[in-house]
Formats: sequence, structure tokens, C-alpha cells
Amino acid sequence: MAAVLDIEFVFSRPETTLSVTRGAARLLLDMGYAPLLEVGLPNGRRADVMALGPKGDVIICEVKSGIDDYRVDRKWHEYGPFCDAFYFAVVPEFPQAVLPDEPGLIVADGFGGAVVRDAPVALLAPARRKALTLAFARLGAFRAMRD
Repeated sequence: MAAVLDIEFVFSRPETTLSVTRGAARLLLDMGYAPLLEVGLPNGRRADVMALGPKGDVIICEVKSGIDDYRVDRKWHEYGPFCDAFYFAVVPEFPQAVLPDEPGLIVADGFGGAVVRDAPVALLAPARRKALTLAFARLGAFRAMRD
């Protein structure tokens, strides 16, 4: 029976990713953050969820749809220079013990999420914060006009 559940979990990966992304974004909204999805970063990486807080702080969430997704993706260290706090966002069934202790952890589904472990804060340099905030605002405005 467990093998069947694993196969279903693998085949539902796009739906799982979408669900966790939606739940993490809803959680961030509830926390007073303005999230954007799929945000390109200056280093060429793309943040699954990037959110700007009411005081100008920047959070990045890397969504992991399953253990295989986590194991093959080792680029998460490259997000730190572009945020004040970094989180993994996973489904409740995700084996959390395999994740490193350093990042924060959000458990989410399509309806919302919860912070399981707070992320350590590493404040951005003022010039980088300004550049990221400006790029974030422009991206949000462009997307709003596109819709």
C-alpha cells in the first residue's frame, strides 16, 4: 500500500508543488507579507516564493514537492544572499528529518500553512535591499498590468 501512495505522490508532483506554493503564499499573506511567485534573482536563480514584509524585510521560500525534489536540488544555498530569511516549504507528509537545520521550515497545503521552525535572520546590505525591493515592486506592477 505504501508503494502505491509513493507512486501517486510522484505522479502528483506538479499539483503538490502548486498546493504547497499556494499554502505558503497564503501563510505569508496572513503574516503581513506581500508574496510573489517565481521571482528571478540577480544570480540567475528563481525563487519559488519571495515576499516583502511591512518593514521591508525579504523572505524566500523554496518549495519541495517531495524527497526526490529535495535530493536533486542543491541550489538552495544560493538564495541566502538575496533574502533576510530563507525557508523550505513542504507538505505535511514530507520527511522533515532529511532537511538541514539551518533554514526555516513551513508546512503547507493548498489552504494555508504553518511555520514549524523560524528561519535565522541575516540582514541584507542596504544597497542590495534597495535593489531587490525596487525589482520586486516593478515585477509586481508589471504582473498586475498584464492581468
